[in-house]
Amino acid sequence: MAYEHIRVDREGHVTIFTLNRPDVMNALHSPAHFEMHEALDAFAADPEQWVGILTGAGERAFSAGNDLKHQATGGEMRSPPSGFAGLTSRFDLTKPLIAAVNGVAMGGGFEIALACDIIVASETAVFALPEPRVGLAALAGGLHRLPRAIGVKRAMGMILTGRRVSAAEGAELGFVNEVVPPAELMTAARRWAAQIAELSPMSVRASKEAVFKGLDEPTLEAAIKGQNRYPAVAALFTSEDFVEGPLAFSQKRAPNWKGR
Repeated sequence: MAYEHIRVDREGHVTIFTLNRPDVMNALHSPAHFEMHEALDAFAADPEQWVGILTGAGERAFSAGNDLKHQATGGEMRSPPSGFAGLTSRFDLTKPLIAAVNGVAMGGGFEIALACDIIVASETAVFALPEPRVGLAALAGGLHRLPRAIGVKRAMGMILTGRRVSAAEGAELGFVNEVVPPAELMTAARRWAAQIAELSPMSVRASKEAVFKGLDEPTLEAAIKGQNRYPAVAALFTSEDFVEGPLAFSQKRAPNWKGR
């Protein structure tokens, strides 16, 4: 499918989503949200696509967040039920997503990155939740995901000041997995994706689901006792991969994962 505001490329089992509005630092408006919603729906439904990478077009920005100029001039600001960029309120996606942050990740842009499972950042990347500077609040998940990622005190230090954080500090705080030179960003993101794609897709999805659903359980005991009822975990136990993994190990060969 052809899109106007995003680009979608498939490389084997990996889908690369590019926010493609570099003239406005990849800030997003309603049409872009709905395009991402459709693209992520297609990714979730495609049995051949196992890992996603999300990045921004150009060198300046991953995403500057909400397109405030579009909003200020009366542009439509609807968003799909899946939230900002079709992602921030998408809670049923068990396929892993990697954010390749190539520059500014401000406001909604940072919230998009936080909604991904792994963040690989260029040395030039900058992160912030500056919404209070323009009379808004980071209600697309940033106020909830950031404390869960780095702890309440560290998160409040960013949220209540709106200050900018470098890629290096992001790694120190714990929300960035790897920092690389700008020219190596997509190579690094593809390396992470390839490492994930070497594993059973069913196992990866079950693991992701167990982590996030388990964090919502009231106790560790409840998380452990309840994990077998999670859909992706239950699907793992009845999958071809569940048989193939031990069989390949016993035969001393590489597994032939089916993702089903």
